[in-house]
Formats: sequence, structure tokens, C-alpha cells
Amino acid sequence: MAKKNRAARRYFVWGRVQGVGYRAFVVHAAYAAGIRGWARNLDDGRVEVYAIGDPDQLSDFEGRLRQGPRLSDVRGVDTLEDTIDSAVRDFGVRG
Repeated sequence: MAKKNRAARRYFVWGRVQGVGYRAFVVHAAYAAGIRGWARNLDDGRVEVYAIGDPDQLSDFEGRLRQGPRLSDVRGVDTLEDTIDSAVRDFGVRG
């Protein structure tokens, strides 16, 4: 079977996304979508998410990021194309 086209994206999610279980939600969403990468809180109140997957997986995952968990209030998601970090093997929470 041919290997799917892989891409990497970095998302900066803002709104009420810290202290509401957002990163745990992102971990579950990543596993459901087959995404590798990580999520971390930023000092300015945003959550940064790095994700590797094929375009369909990343599109599905971004939709989940925009929804967020029940207690969150996602106001926006800024998306940037990124380079693939081959050292990333699964999905986790950083710092």
C-alpha cells in the first residue's frame, strides 16, 4: 500500500482553553483522528498544538480543536503549516 501524504501543522487555540480540560480533550481527539504530535499551554492563555497526519486527518482534527470540550469557549484557531518532526511518534502533553 502506498504511504499517505503526511503534513504537519501548528495550531494556536485561543479563548477559554486553559483550566477546562482542553489539552486532555486534544489528546483524545488526536488518537481518534490518528494524529501524532503534542499540545501545551502557553503563558499568554493560548494552547499550542503540533500535529502530524494526512490532510484528511488534519482537517478532521482541526474541526475538533475548534469545538473543544464542554467547558471550553474556543474563540479562534490560527493554523500554520510546519515541518514534519520525525522524532514525534505518538501524541502527548508537553510542559
